[in-house]
Formats: sequence, structure tokens, C-alpha cells
Amino acid sequence: MMTGESVPVDVAAGDTVTGGTIVLTGRLVVRAVKVGRDTQLAHLVALVEQAQAGKAGIQRLADRICAVFVPSVLACSVLTLAGWLLAGSPAGHAFSAALAVLIIACPCALGLATPAALVVASGRGAQLGIFIKGYQALESSRRIDTVILDKTGTVTTGRLTVTAVQPAPGVDRGDLLRFAGSVEQASEHAVAAAVTALARSESVRLVSADDFAALPGLGARGLVDGHEVVVGRSALFADRGLQAPADLVSWCHDQERAGRTPILVSWDDAIRGALAVTDTVKPSAAAAVAKIRGLGLRPVLLTGDNAATAQAVAAEAGIEEVISGALPAAKAAVVTDLETAGRSVAMVGDGVNDAPALAAARLGLALGSGTDVAICAADIILLRDDLEVVPDAIKLARATFRTIRRNLAWAFCYNVLAIPLAALGFLNPVVAAATMTLSSVFVVWNSLRLRRFRAIPAGSQ
Repeated sequence: MMTGESVPVDVAAGDTVTGGTIVLTGRLVVRAVKVGRDTQLAHLVALVEQAQAGKAGIQRLADRICAVFVPSVLACSVLTLAGWLLAGSPAGHAFSAALAVLIIACPCALGLATPAALVVASGRGAQLGIFIKGYQALESSRRIDTVILDKTGTVTTGRLTVTAVQPAPGVDRGDLLRFAGSVEQASEHAVAAAVTALARSESVRLVSADDFAALPGLGARGLVDGHEVVVGRSALFADRGLQAPADLVSWCHDQERAGRTPILVSWDDAIRGALAVTDTVKPSAAAAVAKIRGLGLRPVLLTGDNAATAQAVAAEAGIEEVISGALPAAKAAVVTDLETAGRSVAMVGDGVNDAPALAAARLGLALGSGTDVAICAADIILLRDDLEVVPDAIKLARATFRTIRRNLAWAFCYNVLAIPLAALGFLNPVVAAATMTLSSVFVVWNSLRLRRFRAIPAGSQ
């Protein structure tokens, strides 16, 4: 939960464990040394609150304009009335001109400029699986130049799968999967689930293993059709005096360098093959990274996992800049350091350990399948578990902000031109009312154009 590692962590007597994590196998007895505000989760929440409090409050541009505009219009209307009366104009004409100023300058268009665009963008975003939480996200999106992507659960699926199978010379692949799967189907370990899933997907006939035993931190063993089968890490076989063939050892080393976890399988006191287990990259990751680059943004992979795994995932997703081994506080610090260096950062994550970084980033995007803490800390929620939604969300936020600016520019220019005409008596109140209505209609029509927003086509760079 705290590091974002995809492979379960083995613990032994005397080790520290984190509250809220899950025990996969065995019986666990713990002594609570930190409770309440002293727990790691409480510190994590404090980091989120600190990052959110550090963000500069952004008021809506329309509100700032209206704060000056409304008093100015009232003053202009009074001056119009006084001016016509002092000029000797009939009272009816003077009041008509003053009323026309008030009507034509009614800040409906200014008031509609932001909410109309937000409503339309929210509806279109919902169709695309994007939920914009507020105006903050829109203003932040136009400055973004760097997109930080969490690894586990964001770029990868967050679930372990078997990516390669290597039988020893003379060993059938089906036999290797049958023996390994029959033992592993009795285990609750994430690696065991991956091995069992592969065997079943290839329609391998699994049997119930007798005399099954889980070997914490090492693997598992059991009897399959009278053969003692052992599945686990290399250390388990070294203790048993078993040595793998040279080709199999070389293959395991290659898998480790690629960021995968090799698992050996033996029966009848001989190592018969190996399987490589890893957290697989999402199918949409490479296309999403290409689209991010197409928007002129720099993708960065940020993870608490080890460097080898991070580099392997980054290479498959097409990401060049990688930061690994980062705990929650370090992730937030990375975001802050990049901002200090002059880069404008968007953070994409899904886990509890991503929440401080999501809150610290100029723009935070959380996967809707992620944790509540991450969702609360983000500015935009991605309702689909598809990484290609990330560039679409940024593009939609930018399009919405441009629409709001056009609405405000129109409303402001309209008032600047129309108020003098009304004050000079060229517009009566009826014409002023019609003109004001048309101004609001234009703002609504311009906002409705966001309904035609299209996601970035696949393959776009």
C-alpha cells in the first residue's frame, strides 16, 4: 500500500508491517506500536492536506470581473440619468437612457460564461469517462508541460501474470504447467494465482495436490500424482541441494534483468523448468504515452518499485524518464521539485501512496478504479480504467478553458461597446433587453460547441 510494489512483500518475526495491508498466507500476530495520528496512513493524510492547503486559491475570472463591473454599471447608469437631466432632456428620455444602460449591461453573459461551459464539458466528459471536479482543473490544464504516471495500477494492470514459461530440456510445457498449477491452486499467494490462471487458460488439467504446504517467503510444495512437486524461488531449491541447468539459470537471470520474477518448478528431486511472473503493462499504455507526447507534454514514470522493474515497464510503454524507489512523501517531493525547477506537472495515479503527489501537482488525475484517498486528492477523475483517457482529459480541460475565455471576452467586449450606445440614447430599453438576451444566447451556443469535442484518435502522435 505504501510503496506501490506489485509483488507481495515477505515479512518475518521482528519486521514492521503497515496497518491496512493484507496478509496473503499464514497467521500474523502484531503489536501496535503506532496508533491514531502516529500511523503511516495518518501521516499520508496529513501530507495530502498539507499539499492541498499549499495550492493558491483561484477565484473565477468572471467573479473578479463582476466585482468591479456591477458597481461601475450602476454608477454609469446614475451618471447617464444625471447627464441627460442636466442637458435639459425630458425626464422620460433621461430615465429611458439610464434604464437601457442597466438592462444592456446586465451581467448575465458574464455570469453564464463559466458555468455554461462547465456544464457542457461535464456532460461530454461523462460520455468519455472523464469527471472534472472544478474550475481549478481547467485553469491548471493550460500550463501543464509534464505528466507524471504512477506505475502499478496506472501504467500496469496491478495484477501479476505469467509472461514467460521455460521448460528444461526434455520437459513438456503442458506437464510443467500441470504440476506447477496443481500445487499453486491451493495457495492464496498472488504469484500462485498467476500460475494457476495461466494453466487454466491453456486448458491444462489440474488435480488436487496432496500433503500441500505453503512455505512462507519461499514457495509451496505438494504431491501431484505421487510426485513431490516444489514451486518457488531459487533459495528454496538451494536449501534442498537442487541445481538448475545452466541454460535455465541464464534464462532466470535475463528475466530478473527485465524486471520479472522467476519461479522454479521441480519434481522427483530435479528442477524441470521456470516461469516468469510480472505485473503486465496495460494494452493502452503505449498509445496513451504517444498521445501525451502529441500534446507537447513530457511523460515521466514514477514508482515505489525497484529500478529494474521500473525501467522494463517504461521501455514497454515508451517512457524515457523514470524515477523509482519513491515512497509517498518522496513522490510528493518529486512533484514539488519539478515545479520548483520551472516545470508544470500533472500527476496520474490510483493508489493511497499516490495521494500526496496528486494533491501537490498542479493538476491531479485519479483513476476511478483507484482508492478513495487518491480520488479525493485529484482534480479530475478518470472513470474508465483506460490510460488513453489521460490525454483526452487534458485536451478536454484545455478546450473548456478556451471556451470560457471566449465567453468572457465576448461578454466583456459586448458591454464595452453597448453601454456607450445606450448611454447616448441610441438604444431604448426594449432593444437593450433583446440585445442582452442575444448576448446570453451566444454564450450558451458557444459553450454547447463542446458537445462536439472528440477524443484524440488512436495512433495520433
